[in-house]
Amino acid sequence: MNEHQSSSEFPSAQDTAPQEQASQPAQSPKQAAHLCQQIYGELRKVFIGQDHVVSQVLAALLAGGHVLLEGKPGLGKTHLVLALANTFGGGFGRIQFTPDLMPTDVTGFTLFDMKSQTFQMRRGPVFTNLLLADEINRAPAKTQASLLEVMQEQQVTIDGESIKLEPPFMTLATQNPIEQEGTYPLPEAQLDRFLMKIVIDYPDQASEEQVVGQVTAVASAKGLDARAVSQVCAQDDIILAQRECAAIRAVPEVIRYAVNICRATREAQGISLGAGTRGAISLVQVGKAYALMNNRDFVTPDDIKSAALPVLRHRVQLAPELAISGQNIDDALSNIVNSVEAPRI
Repeated sequence: MNEHQSSSEFPSAQDTAPQEQASQPAQSPKQAAHLCQQIYGELRKVFIGQDHVVSQVLAALLAGGHVLLEGKPGLGKTHLVLALANTFGGGFGRIQFTPDLMPTDVTGFTLFDMKSQTFQMRRGPVFTNLLLADEINRAPAKTQASLLEVMQEQQVTIDGESIKLEPPFMTLATQNPIEQEGTYPLPEAQLDRFLMKIVIDYPDQASEEQVVGQVTAVASAKGLDARAVSQVCAQDDIILAQRECAAIRAVPEVIRYAVNICRATREAQGISLGAGTRGAISLVQVGKAYALMNNRDFVTPDDIKSAALPVLRHRVQLAPELAISGQNIDDALSNIVNSVEAPRI
C-alpha cells in the first residue's frame, strides 16, 4: 500500500472549475467538495510536487484535527501552512520551539499594569486559526504540554480563566527526523492528539527544478510567495465544510473495518504498542474527509485504507527485534492493513 494513493482520486488543479475570490457557504457535500478543489488548486501553485501532502493536510483541516509534519529542513513546511491560511483568510501564528521556551510564551499570561492598576491579559500566539509549532520536539515536556488543552479542548486557561479559541483552529507541528541531539521526544499521550503524521520527502527532479526556477526568478529568492495565493473562501465556509464532513455516512461495515485494522496492530508480531480506540476514530474521520474531497457522501474501505499510514504511523511502535531488522513503521503498517479483509459494499 502506498500512502500517495490517498490523493489519486482527488482532482488536479486543471480539473477544477474557475476559481472565485469568495465562494458561497458550503451548504452541501457538492459545494464543500468544490471548495476543497479550489483550495487544493491554490496550494498546488506554491507547494509543488507534493500533491499527496496537500491532500492529507486538507483532509485534516476538514476533519477538524491536528497534524504532525515530519521532514528535513527546506522542504516548505512553513510555506504550506501559511498558504493554507491565506486561502480562507485565516489567522496564522508561528512558535519557534526552543529549549528555553516557557509555557506562557505559548498560551499567554497576565501582567500588572502600573498605570491602570489592573491586571492585563497578554494573549499568546495560540490565539489564531492555523498554528505552526515549529520543531516542537526542541522544547521540554512542560512547554510541549501547554498545547494539550489547546489541541483537545480548543481553549486556553490563563490564571484560572478559560478562553475559547475562534474556529476553525488547527495545530501543525513540525519535527526534524534527522537531528535528535538536544530534543525531547513527544510522549505517546501527546502524539495521540495529532490526527495525522504526515511525512514530507524530497520532491522528484522535475518538481525540484520547477521550485528552484520559480523561487530564484524573483530578487532575494522571494519567488513562490505563499501570500500570493488567492483567498477562495471565508473562515465560516471552512466551518460549514467541516460540518458537511462530519455528516458523511460511514456504514457499520466500514466502521468495523477501521476497528479491525487498529485491533490488528495490537496483535501483530513485531509491534510493541498498537493503536488505541482514538486511532479507529481518526481513521473514520479522515475517511470521511477523503470521501467529501472526492464528492461522495459515503466512506468506502479504500478511504480507510488510504488514511491508514498517516493516521496510524505515530500511534504504533515497532518492537526492538523488528526495528533492528531494518523494517520501518510504514512497511509494518502496510503489511498489517493488507492482512485485514476489507468489506465489499
